[in-house]
Amino acid sequence: MTIAEKINALRIQKKAVILAHNYQAVAIQDLADHRGDSLQLSILAQQSKAKLIVFCGVRFMAETAAMLNPEAKVLLPAQDAGCPMADMITVEQLRLFKAQHPGAPVICYVNSSAAVKAESDVCCTSSNAVKVMQSFPASQTLLFVPDVHLATWAAKRSGRKVIAWEGYCPIHEWGFETSQLKRLRQKYPDYTLLAHPECDDDIVEAAGHVLSTGGMLEYTKKHDKLIIATEATFTDYLKHIYPEKQIVALNTRARCKNMAKIDLHNLLESLEKEQFEVQVPPEIAAKALKSLQRMLEISR
Repeated sequence: MTIAEKINALRIQKKAVILAHNYQAVAIQDLADHRGDSLQLSILAQQSKAKLIVFCGVRFMAETAAMLNPEAKVLLPAQDAGCPMADMITVEQLRLFKAQHPGAPVICYVNSSAAVKAESDVCCTSSNAVKVMQSFPASQTLLFVPDVHLATWAAKRSGRKVIAWEGYCPIHEWGFETSQLKRLRQKYPDYTLLAHPECDDDIVEAAGHVLSTGGMLEYTKKHDKLIIATEATFTDYLKHIYPEKQIVALNTRARCKNMAKIDLHNLLESLEKEQFEVQVPPEIAAKALKSLQRMLEISR
């Protein structure tokens, strides 16, 4: 049996569900029961009836799945698959931030620890940040953690006043430059740029559309000739499922090392041994769940 066949046999035997984020390798996404962006996977995790969920992503995603579906055992095949952006704010820093702006509600990007979510009023993802901001009165000042770029973009789109934490995704912060875009546009003058809102302002402002990875996938279904400004493994997958389309990555080297920590071998081992279960302390989970559920209610 091939490793993929072994994974499929075990998945059936254990009635497990494999969830894969859009930044996972093509081989992982091809094996997954479901794939998507953070919002899509949050909803799928909550709705899943499976007792065993194997989450191919990074730790904050698996934590979110574990909190939204406490009846399931949630596994993260690579125990050390973290998120640099999530590490850019601690719960102590958030408490100090809140103390400096008393009474201001906190919107927390899902790319954060469970403890930070527990100190926030509502979560958001890149696909619903604008909608979440607009759920608050226009007169209210909002705090946003930890991503300054998503905060800035969504504040402009929502018409809300937002004070942002200065966190960022290293891939989107350092991976894309206007010089790269200029070269590609000279080569492909009729291509449309799709940019993730975690990108720097100069890339976001140059984009034809600013979208989550889920939004990019939907756009690609109906359009061709695209330049993609997000983690390059996602562009690999787009080219894999749409080989007839003309799709290029803004930077083929912009890849998340943490997402890449999950491969077929540790996915198989995680299923075999049911190892690396992700659990959130009950007192933190109870508070964090409120901010996650409010996000899902707003997104309906």
